[in-house]
Amino acid sequence: MAEFFKIPEPHLAFRLNKKQYTNAELRQLAFQFIKNGEAYEEEIGEFLLDWLKPSAYLEVKTSGSTGTPKIIQLKKEYMVNSALATSKYFDLPEKTTALLCLPATYIAGKMMIIRAIVCGWQLDLVPPSSSPLDQVFKTYDFCAMTPFQLDNSVARLHLVKKLIVGGGAMSLRLQKMVKKSKTKVYETYGMTETITHIAARRVNPKKKKNKSKKQPKPFKILPNINISKDERGCLIIKAFNLSDEVIVTNDVVDIITYKKFVWKGRIDNVINSGGVKLHPEEIEKKLGRIIDFRFFITSIPDDALGNKLVLFVEKGFSEEELVRVTERINKLKSLEKFEKPKKIYFVEKFEETSSGKIHRDNTLRSKMS
Repeated sequence: MAEFFKIPEPHLAFRLNKKQYTNAELRQLAFQFIKNGEAYEEEIGEFLLDWLKPSAYLEVKTSGSTGTPKIIQLKKEYMVNSALATSKYFDLPEKTTALLCLPATYIAGKMMIIRAIVCGWQLDLVPPSSSPLDQVFKTYDFCAMTPFQLDNSVARLHLVKKLIVGGGAMSLRLQKMVKKSKTKVYETYGMTETITHIAARRVNPKKKKNKSKKQPKPFKILPNINISKDERGCLIIKAFNLSDEVIVTNDVVDIITYKKFVWKGRIDNVINSGGVKLHPEEIEKKLGRIIDFRFFITSIPDDALGNKLVLFVEKGFSEEELVRVTERINKLKSLEKFEKPKKIYFVEKFEETSSGKIHRDNTLRSKMS
């Protein structure tokens, strides 16, 4: 296994905030960012220095949304492979104009920078925020956001031609909000270990090939990826141009073809209530049709059922809102009897991971303590 990696010079078409850079110039920029930059620029500077080191690996922190955050090593060679795969899959050639509105602390932000350097994109930086397009007054070919950022950016989405959304599942409410947008919006599937996405699905196609509302649109895997399932029904990923190891996930899936799969939810989120196994994510998809706020399904201990299904809604409590949500849930025909929450909790603000994802366990503990 190689201990060193010759860092390629940036693509000749690469621009960062409209300026061309060599590796040496990027190193100088990194020092400037660290010394005099804003917090988000310091993060970018630290990453650039790590990238420009001759070491074969880069240490990256996982998000912590499905467990304790940890540091893992990624091959820089594989990060280049990932960047090229994204460019090809989404048809983003050299001189693509791109916007970075994610923090460089995590893999999604880091890979936007690598894609620009390797593929020759023209990348602009804005401070990461919940409403990143509020700071933008030009049109971009490509951008990556979290669902929460997209939720606050729909009104200005015309400024982006192609958008990938990752870091969490897109709710049905959010998918409906972008249905008529001219922007091509893709929900992605991936993780730090796979160097961001290994699959994507268009959430607002012009023509709906699948007319059945009950059948979700599957994720389509990127080239050079092989998928299968283990005995638990969880996804196994073989991508030897991205990882030396076979990646066994905790994501329950239905494999449609060797290129497509439907994501059902996390096996570690499965709730056994009265002997019935419930996938919170599947219930959330149904509830997304009627709830206009951030929410999630979880469970609390119950003497009779073992675990009782409960709903958390990010909103200040009011009796009127409780009645309204309860009535809508009771009228939702797609919701089975055992999928209806036994109790609804209103929380002013959800606990979040450092990358901005909802931290279900901490929110539950905070409310129940």
